[in-house]
Amino acid sequence: MPRIAVLGLHLEANAFAPITRLEDFERQCLTRGEEMTRLARAEASPMPAEIGGFYRRMDATGDWTPCPVLVAAAPPGGPIDQALFLSFLDEMRRGLAAALPLDGVYVASHGASSATGDEDSDGTMLAMIRQVVGRAVPVVVTHDLHCNVSEKLIDNCDVFIAYRTNPHVDMAARAAEAADAMRELLGGMKTAKAFLRLPLTPPSVTLLTAEGPYADLIRDAEALMAAEPAILNASVTGGFTFSDLPKCGITVTVTARDGDEGAAKRACAKLARRGWAERERHTRRLLSLDEAAALSVAAGKGEVAPVIFSDAGDNPGGGGRGSTAYTLRALHEARAQGVVLGLFVDPALAAEAQALGEGAHFHAVFNREESEFSRRFESGAKVLKLTDGKGKGRRGTMAGRLFDLGPTALLELDDSGMRIVVVSLRRQCHEPRTLEMHGIDIGAAKTVVVKSRGHFRAGFDEFFPNDRIFEVDSPGLTSPVLTNFKWKRLPRPTYPLDPEAAWTDPGWN
Repeated sequence: MPRIAVLGLHLEANAFAPITRLEDFERQCLTRGEEMTRLARAEASPMPAEIGGFYRRMDATGDWTPCPVLVAAAPPGGPIDQALFLSFLDEMRRGLAAALPLDGVYVASHGASSATGDEDSDGTMLAMIRQVVGRAVPVVVTHDLHCNVSEKLIDNCDVFIAYRTNPHVDMAARAAEAADAMRELLGGMKTAKAFLRLPLTPPSVTLLTAEGPYADLIRDAEALMAAEPAILNASVTGGFTFSDLPKCGITVTVTARDGDEGAAKRACAKLARRGWAERERHTRRLLSLDEAAALSVAAGKGEVAPVIFSDAGDNPGGGGRGSTAYTLRALHEARAQGVVLGLFVDPALAAEAQALGEGAHFHAVFNREESEFSRRFESGAKVLKLTDGKGKGRRGTMAGRLFDLGPTALLELDDSGMRIVVVSLRRQCHEPRTLEMHGIDIGAAKTVVVKSRGHFRAGFDEFFPNDRIFEVDSPGLTSPVLTNFKWKRLPRPTYPLDPEAAWTDPGWN
């Protein structure tokens, strides 16, 4: 039976955030060998959902022997420490070599990683895999749609598949697609690929797939796959601009069956032309802090329906620290009623509340050690609820997956009555259970503030329709206002930062 290696590296690297180190992986997911197989077939797991999805589809479609190597996943943050990346790379190399002979390799990575000494860590990893297994062994890759794709990576795989939903709820489905592709490759099918990059680096808030310019591109790709049997996969990736790398930008990768390079190029060019033609649609209005405060006050009085705010400038899901107090302060000082905010990352404050116990009243100091955007905020507060931070997701991107927030505390601020979930580990608030486990009735809240850019939409959609979702323009490491950053390596000119940016059509017809 076929022997398939499984491995992956999950990190969304924000060039403006602190370096990602070993402890960041250890606190989220660092799994090796047969433990990967056990977790992949378990009911719930902290591993990326693609791993379980791939195992289930391979199990359902025939006999195979998994050869698990390593899955390392950390919360979005700064580039990986170079020595750590090299240690992962060496461990993967040794694991692959020990598993030889192999019939295939499945790589489940985020695709937007970088290291302090390697701008293309994902491409380097693929080149290493190809060097170990050779050109004859099929290599199938799945990536998050917020990946930064390099030519090196595409050259060293046989099939490239990216997510097609944002918020991400199709990880297992894309892994199943990868398993089906692997079965075709094991049957002797050969592929051809076409790849194009656009000088288009839009803010991630415009890359939703329910509606908008990116949604239309995804629908076009799906239509091509359905209409043309030669097309195995068409992936349009939005990129992750905060990586600040030359490989940032929207890309189109098309994989064709039976080595049909012409079909791959035609489909790739068609999608790229559409993406470039629609570039001016990548805009989104944000609420100012004053506007957010006024709307929250109105919601608290029952003058408007309850609302949810995305504190998008401080999204831990994009490398934010989860600890800016701009939105918190604006709503607290406005004395907006019925406000819930989560998740505020402050291990020291959580530990203090844990030591004091439920029911205690104390002087809460948020961000007692200040950083660039995480400024001190102080208020009297009551400890309403304490937990160990461990739970299982029920909706959206975290459905059925285990999570760990570290020791937590639900605090109620004096004067405003705002309730804040303070956590010890840096996680974004995109799963309702992270609030509900603290006794919060989300449906009764007048304003919910989430430190999340967009994935919260799939978790909180049962409470808030699109017309009651607003992004707030607050400072931070993930601000959607791209002019707020001092870019160093981003390809320039690029739209929308440079309105004069131009793209050269390859002429593939």
